Amino acid sequence: MKYQKFNKINLPNRTWPNAEITKAPIWCSVDLRDGNQALIKPMSLEKKIHFFNLLVEVGFKEIEIGFPSASEVEYEFTRHLIENNLIPDDVSIQILTQAREHLIKKSAEAVRGAKNVIVHLYNPTSTMQREVVYNKSQDEIIDIALNGVKWIKQYFGDFEKDNRGAVRFEYSPESFTQTELDYAVNISNAVIEAWNPEGDEKMILNLPSTVESATPNIYADQIEYMSTNIVRRENVLISVHAHNDRGCAVASTELGLMAGADRVEGTLLGNGERTGNVDIVTVGLNMYTQGVDPELDFSNVDKIVQVVEEVNEIKTHIRHPYVGDLVYTAFSGSHQDAIKKGMAEQKEDDLWYVPYLPIDPKDVGRSYESIIQINSQSGKGGVAYILSSVFGYKVPKEMEPYVGKVIQEVSDKFDGVLSEEMIVKSFEQYFMNRENHYKVENLQMHIDKEETSIEGTFYMGETCSIQKHSAKGIIEAVGVVFERLGVAFEVVDYSEHALSKGKDAATVAYFGVKVEDEVYYGAGTGKNISYASVTALVSALNLSQRVYNTSKR
Repeated sequence: MKYQKFNKINLPNRTWPNAEITKAPIWCSVDLRDGNQALIKPMSLEKKIHFFNLLVEVGFKEIEIGFPSASEVEYEFTRHLIENNLIPDDVSIQILTQAREHLIKKSAEAVRGAKNVIVHLYNPTSTMQREVVYNKSQDEIIDIALNGVKWIKQYFGDFEKDNRGAVRFEYSPESFTQTELDYAVNISNAVIEAWNPEGDEKMILNLPSTVESATPNIYADQIEYMSTNIVRRENVLISVHAHNDRGCAVASTELGLMAGADRVEGTLLGNGERTGNVDIVTVGLNMYTQGVDPELDFSNVDKIVQVVEEVNEIKTHIRHPYVGDLVYTAFSGSHQDAIKKGMAEQKEDDLWYVPYLPIDPKDVGRSYESIIQINSQSGKGGVAYILSSVFGYKVPKEMEPYVGKVIQEVSDKFDGVLSEEMIVKSFEQYFMNRENHYKVENLQMHIDKEETSIEGTFYMGETCSIQKHSAKGIIEAVGVVFERLGVAFEVVDYSEHALSKGKDAATVAYFGVKVEDEVYYGAGTGKNISYASVTALVSALNLSQRVYNTSKR
């Protein structure tokens, strides 16, 4: 075999499998560093400012803004944020640096005047990096890290006094997940002791899955092992930083939190080297759907997508969790029917309980209008949902299969998704106000307490006659006239409702009639229930003539 299996972690008393995520971690966005370095076209100063403002708006309190000592663009961006007072007082900017004296010195110059700074020191620690890249021993790699700590203390030592701000320290053993665990503990402990966090001071120990190389449970074991074996745990915040090489960054992050991590580094929508960093939007909304407040504002995901796409110049996949264009859309008939029923039962203050929708789309700024879309895979429930939610037609349940069949025939001839306008047009043309064979014109009615009298011109094909009749109701009166003209039918279903509110509101009625053992449905609109009902009955009778040309009236 060309590839070697990852070693299992000997952790017989692991506790993370029984843990739950009950609160939000500390979030740190690395979009402006990890994300930016992975772009074909790195961000301009203007784009960085635009993205930084979005991160602040979403609610990030820790934002890694770059590697100012390694790039003039990132140095200028850092200075621009500070000199133009663009950093809120409750937001810490994080800067990255290697363990080189001149880089650390320039990093200190870059952040002068800032109020809250996290200095993020990193150096590779994995066996592969030590042997292939650096050709150094374990002790020599530890010395690199300790020199970095020494220089940070030297050049940032007077930061709080000179800048009236606070400096915090973060250390990352890069390629942590590919580093021997005992050695990862040793180098981390050496750095912790050298930094010497005390009292309320918290040092950040970031444990990155720089290259995801094992299943998420292995990462969780590694995090729990570190959490229980490092020194001064009470003064250390353990941070996870997962990459997505195996497609498991979200799961690795969640299991890492269950294993004791306090903090998460990631990006909005998961941009990053190779297959990307963990997507903080997905992790946060996963928490939200479990009743945990992520303490980030995802109430307008479309704005997040718009800014991220504009700045990164990367299109978001239509199936991206929570934010993709189609993640709240069902095409399958059975799914549509279940969603329709769930939405009908859902009450505003109840727990969310709708099949196939793990989150209420409105919670992330989406509407219900795109939940159901109709193509050749769709069914009656989806069609009924669109007619009701978009156009106000509350098609009776018994009529839904008839409507669904008609729309299915239209969809089979159309390559793609039917627009809402195409659906309602097909419904109205086929079922409503039909006059292709039977027709009633100049209908006059007089209603008193006892009976309803009607008079009108009744058409049957090319022949017509003026008819009068009195009965207990308008439908009975019209029905008797049709029977007198030789039209035999039985009413099997009827319903009506207002299409809008107000004194001029239109009414729609639905009729099901049985003619020669076959059931036909029609619908009609009118200025009141009586006229709408007559029109619906006439439509149903016309459909019983098996005239299927939907363009006829």
